[in-house]
Amino acid sequence: MSRPPLSAVVTTLNNAATLDECLSSLAFCEEIVLLDSGSTDATLAIAQRHRACVHAQPFAGYSAQKQAAIDLARHDWVLLLDADEALVDPARAAIERELSAPRAEGYRLPRREWLFWRWVHPACVPNWQLRLFRRSCARMNDVPVHAEPAVAGRVRDLRAPLRHHGEADIAARVDKINRYSTGMVAHKRERGTRFVGVRMVFYPWVAFARMYFVKRYFLNGWAGFTAARVHAFYAFLKYAKLHEARRRG
Repeated sequence: MSRPPLSAVVTTLNNAATLDECLSSLAFCEEIVLLDSGSTDATLAIAQRHRACVHAQPFAGYSAQKQAAIDLARHDWVLLLDADEALVDPARAAIERELSAPRAEGYRLPRREWLFWRWVHPACVPNWQLRLFRRSCARMNDVPVHAEPAVAGRVRDLRAPLRHHGEADIAARVDKINRYSTGMVAHKRERGTRFVGVRMVFYPWVAFARMYFVKRYFLNGWAGFTAARVHAFYAFLKYAKLHEARRRG
């Protein structure tokens, strides 16, 4: 049974280290759209080697940049990946089979994470990410740093796995959560987040327990413990920086 044509969409900035794997996993798509925001490494050469439709514009923010890339796609069905992500077997077969008779307008895919020096244990709970959708029914939401498509219609989970290389080491992860927590302050102020002090004290412990025990990151040894502690620190930073911003008026 045939399926509708599929556009793969990727945004980039100096992603030469991971882009080849990403684009290789998207070779079955009828179109690969790449929107770059000023790469100075081999990113564009890799994209051209994979015959991607390359476009460029200055970085407009996480949500706006991804939406701009989606708008460049020719086909209604879109597969949206980050440049440090790649589909793995049996993802292609699952996507091909599902799109031959779609049961939803959007699909969440399970993502396996790289933890500093190892891949997460197969028994850990994956992070489900909304990556496959009809663009006529979806637009990126306005969350500053965790933007994802908001779909008008049914959303289902689809076992089409991908893996995420993420940050190469602890320092890079801490740098990222510092930037992300700063980006979340204005969003939380606009929402009028309450009980900031209580959240600052208790939520980091909840965040640690959820990742380490509920998602079974304890199976990853010290890498899992470190990832859970850094995640708890991120939870703390979000509310500590919001508290600081309010104290400063």
